Amino acid sequence: MIDIKLIREQKDLVKENIKKKFQDEKIPLVDEVYELDKKVRELKQKGDNLRSEKNTVSGEIGQLMREQKKEEAETKKKRVAEINELLVSIEEEEIKINEEIKNKMMVIPQIIDESVPIGKDDSENVEVERFGEAKVPSYEIPYHADIIAKFNGMDKEAAGRTSGEGFYYLMGDIARLHEAMLAYARDFMIDKGFTYAIPPFMIHGDVVEGVMSFPEMQAMMYKIEGEDLYLIGTSEHSMIGKFKDQILKKSDLPVRMTSYSPCFRKEGGSHGLEERGLYRVHQFEKQEMIVICEPEESMEYYEKMWRYSVEIFRNFNIPVRQLECCSGDLADLKVKSCDIEAWSPRQQKYFEVCSCSNLGAAQARRLGIRAKGDNGTYYVHTLNNTVVATPRGLIALLENNYNEDGSVTVPAVLRPYMGGLEVIKPKQ
Repeated sequence: MIDIKLIREQKDLVKENIKKKFQDEKIPLVDEVYELDKKVRELKQKGDNLRSEKNTVSGEIGQLMREQKKEEAETKKKRVAEINELLVSIEEEEIKINEEIKNKMMVIPQIIDESVPIGKDDSENVEVERFGEAKVPSYEIPYHADIIAKFNGMDKEAAGRTSGEGFYYLMGDIARLHEAMLAYARDFMIDKGFTYAIPPFMIHGDVVEGVMSFPEMQAMMYKIEGEDLYLIGTSEHSMIGKFKDQILKKSDLPVRMTSYSPCFRKEGGSHGLEERGLYRVHQFEKQEMIVICEPEESMEYYEKMWRYSVEIFRNFNIPVRQLECCSGDLADLKVKSCDIEAWSPRQQKYFEVCSCSNLGAAQARRLGIRAKGDNGTYYVHTLNNTVVATPRGLIALLENNYNEDGSVTVPAVLRPYMGGLEVIKPKQ
């Protein structure tokens, strides 16, 4: 949610930003909010004038009663009663209009950073930099489900019986490798100065509304029937929600946290859940990072955060690239965002494994997260980034560390979490 002062003072800027995001249908909302806000301020002024009159008249009533001018006092009392009725009516109208303003403001997109490339959708995202050489070995790299099958490492058939399509069991060395990646990612972030946390895996609807747009919520989240609870799609939601309605001390900033959680997503509308594979699933695990900081520091942290992802994946022997998200691919709450994509030697192309976002004050404004400085309170900035999400990270690791004999080399950084194993070997 943007600051309403932008609509009051820079309507054209807000409209131009909407055009950059190719959401022209939202442009009329700017003028609608402007007029509604103007009406609210007029009502507020009218209410203030009436309260001032009420105070004056109330004082006059006391004086008239002391002077035994009861008839004049009764006339004044009637005026006070009229004012009270008018104030109730004004306050009710203010509440109604403010709710209308909020609903419209919730769908007006955040002002994007000047550096964001302009484009309609993800097909116009811009590659910025590559890290590591994207190699294709002389031998064939099997589909990841076939690699895992050699280790008896996955059972989707049994998961289908217990839970349905889009779920899976991981077992043996594959399950162990999966957890080793998460454990390493956790320790990596702790070494970078982030506080480790395990958050709630369910959150209230007002927190969901605070951290993401309604279309995203509808597409992603599972709701608990009969309760005001949603299963999280990423721990960023509950981690940012932790600070809802809080006023932080300036000295406590930045807040840097890394969190583990399972994640639950509908994946509705995806181009087919691959029955044998793990690309799109309803449940996965993730190590996440979030930062809450001073507004002037958020772009600096944005740069640091996506580079942490690059460092981790390079430590897994996985070539990656940074892909800058264009304006049309940015979710409405985001100021700037990029994806880190891993190289797939099987497909000979890159695929997304991490997403880093600077949301400016959008989430803070929705959730009421502020800091207190020398000149009063102000909204902080929030950022988030994937550290490692499995099983996508696992797919990239298996493909890039697969050997011709069917074994998989365990990256050196993961060996302490694998009991010293340097290579995992097929069971069949």
